[in-house]
Amino acid sequence: MRRSRSFRELILSLDLRLITGMQAWRWEGFGFLSLYANHVLPAGFALTAGLGDMAIGFAAPWMVLGLIRQPGFAASAAFVRWNVLGILDLVIAVCMGALSAMLAGGIPGKISTAPMATLPLLLIPAFQVPLFLMLHITALMQSRRNK
Repeated sequence: MRRSRSFRELILSLDLRLITGMQAWRWEGFGFLSLYANHVLPAGFALTAGLGDMAIGFAAPWMVLGLIRQPGFAASAAFVRWNVLGILDLVIAVCMGALSAMLAGGIPGKISTAPMATLPLLLIPAFQVPLFLMLHITALMQSRRNK
């Protein structure tokens, strides 16, 4: 971003409503709750990651509505706070996943985050988390530019 002006301009020209609306996919955090309920993932990870993702995904349409109704909404404290909370949720989820993996330590019969290292769940930490993180950062960059 810092080295390529053209790439930075491309990122800053993306439709902020689309970037924000894509966060609604995080409603899929409900899947973590289902996997916890079926004893596939541990509670500490699944509940934290699932509920956080669902909260951000649930709020995304309201953020898009704010962007549509008020052009200056992108620079508002509410929009910035929502993006910061979205980033924080992703960081906490990754940390909880790593912590849960260490605590399970291969103990037979102990529920671990091992399923997150196999397909199809592997796609979440490998692709979706970085994508959502980049979308939040892009939104914050655009928000800062709009002040």
